[in-house]
Order: sequence, then structure tokens, then C-alpha cells
Amino acid sequence: MTTTIEEIAKILIERKLKIATTESCTGGLLSSKLTDVSGSSAFIHLNLVTYANEAKHKMLGVRNETLENYGAVSEECAYEMASGLMKLTGADICISTTGIAGPTGGSAEKPVGLMYSTICTKDKAITFETRMHPEIPRVEMKEMFAQAVLEKLYKFLCEN
Repeated sequence: MTTTIEEIAKILIERKLKIATTESCTGGLLSSKLTDVSGSSAFIHLNLVTYANEAKHKMLGVRNETLENYGAVSEECAYEMASGLMKLTGADICISTTGIAGPTGGSAEKPVGLMYSTICTKDKAITFETRMHPEIPRVEMKEMFAQAVLEKLYKFLCEN
């Protein structure tokens, strides 16, 4: 069963939680989905699209060393994006996405269809990897990436 935004929104509203997102490969799609629910202003704190490495560094504090040594598409970058957003906003839950939606830009180590995302609170952070088939069209890939994050967010909320 696909997790619905309504299920996530209900939990966030009941628990009076504020959420913030910083997106790269999903380009604001995750934010858009979260705001599709009427009353989302009760839980949306701030949503950013930090596509460029410069934005990741300047706005979120992602270290240049992280970008140089691991790249923007890495567990390390996803974690630093989410934790930087936590410092910036003080939201209860912060989520980052970074990946390669294609159809170009991948490599053997980091193929098209690879995404890392971190969901963090002040006490806990989980970073996960998602892999999609590299031939999935870009728009569909972004949709699948966003849905994967929503599924993880729902699970995270249910377990914490």
C-alpha cells in the first residue's frame, strides 16, 4: 500500500510536529507533495531546494571537504544537508534528498537512479539509499524518489 500524505499529515498535526525539507534531486517535489494536504501550514516549517553545491554549503553548512571527498550524491552529504537544516530551522523533523535522476550524469560508482536521503530529529538521524532502474524517465524517477522518502518518513513516524 502506498503511504498517503494524509496519513503523514495526520501524525504530524496530532503530535504538533514541524517539518522542514531540503531537496536536490527531487527539486521541490517532496515539498509540493507535503503541501498538497489542506492544513499543511500546521506542520510545514521551511522547504528549500538546494540544488547547487554552493547552496548546500552556504545555506546548510555542508562542508567543502564532504563535497570534494564524497560528492553531493553521498550519504555524508545527505546527512550534512539534513543536520544543517536542523541547525538553520530548529524544526522537529528535517529531511534531505540528493541523487541522480538522469538521464545523464551518472557513473559506475554513482549511477543514474541513485538517491540518498536523511530524516533527522534532534535525537536521531537515519540515512538511506534508494536505487531505481537507470532507464526510468527523469520525471518519473523524481516521483519515485519522493514517494520512497514519504514511505520512509511514514515508517519513521510510526516507529518514533
